Amino acid sequence: MKSIGEVVKPWLSRGGRGAENEWKKMMNHPVVRAIQREYPDIPLEFYKRSGNAFRQMLMEKENCGRCRGLNACPNLMKGHFTKLTDAFGYPEFRMQPCRHLKVHQENLQAQSLISSYRIPQDILNSSFETLDYDMGRIDAIDAAIDFCNQFATGKPKKGLYLYGPFGVGKSRIAGAIMNEIIQYKKRSYMVYFPDFMRELNDSIAEKTLNEKVDYLKQVDVLILDDIGAEYLTPWKRDEVLGAILHYRYAERLPTIYTSNLSLDQLEEHLANSVKGDADWMKAKRIMERIRHYVISLTVIGPNRRKN
Repeated sequence: MKSIGEVVKPWLSRGGRGAENEWKKMMNHPVVRAIQREYPDIPLEFYKRSGNAFRQMLMEKENCGRCRGLNACPNLMKGHFTKLTDAFGYPEFRMQPCRHLKVHQENLQAQSLISSYRIPQDILNSSFETLDYDMGRIDAIDAAIDFCNQFATGKPKKGLYLYGPFGVGKSRIAGAIMNEIIQYKKRSYMVYFPDFMRELNDSIAEKTLNEKVDYLKQVDVLILDDIGAEYLTPWKRDEVLGAILHYRYAERLPTIYTSNLSLDQLEEHLANSVKGDADWMKAKRIMERIRHYVISLTVIGPNRRKN
C-alpha cells in the first residue's frame, strides 16, 4: 500500500497549498476518522479519488447538525444525507433518508390507512388521549379501546353499536378508533351514512357505485356514522346496505355503527321505507347481520355541540 505522501503528492501538485490544507482538513475531520476506524482496509487512494463525495458528505453532515426541518433541507436530495457503506466488501456512497423524512413518510402511510366520506376533520383527528372520560361515555370508550387492542392478536369478533342522543360524542369515539388501529396497519373507512345513501343516484350516473360499495365491503374496519338518519328505499336497504353487511358478516370483518336509535328502533326504521310500506322480514334479515355481531353500548351526556 502506498504511503499517504505518495498518494497525495500528485493531487497536491495540481492544487498547491490550498489543496494540501483542504486535504488535511478532510482527513482530520472526526467523521472521516470514524470511517477510517470502521473501515481500516479502505486504501488511501479511495479517499483521494472520492474527495468530492467526501466533501459532499461532510457538508450534508453539517447541514443536518443545524437542521431547520424537512422543508428547509438544503442537502442535494431533500431529506437525505450521504453515507459511506460496505457494499459486498467495497466502499460505496449511498443516499440515506433522515429521521425527519422517515417520520414524514410514516405519517403519510398512516394517513393513507384512514379514509372517510363527509366526516368533519375534528372527528378524524380524534384520539383516546383527547376524549373526556365522563360517566356517560366511559363504558363505550373502554369497549372501543378493547376493540382496538384485539388487533394485536388477530381481529375483533364483534363490532360496536354506539347509540344515544345528539352530540354526546359517539362519532368522536369512532374517530379515536380509526387513529388507534393505525399501529396495527389496519385500514378504516368512516362514512356519514345519510349522505352516502342520499348520493347513491349520482354514483349510478357516474358508474362508480360498484367501486364504492366494494370498498365498504372489503375495508378492514367500516364505520357507518349516524345510521338510522338516512332515507331508505327498498333497493338501497336490500341491494346496498344488505349486500355490504352480508359480505362483511361472511368475511368476519368488524363494523362499527353510531346512531341515535337503539337496535330495536333501527329495525323499525329499516322496516319502514320512504314509500310508507313496511317489510319486517327484510328488516329482520338486515338486523341479523348487525344485532349478533356488535356490542351495543349507550352513550349519554350533555350535547357537546352546544358548548
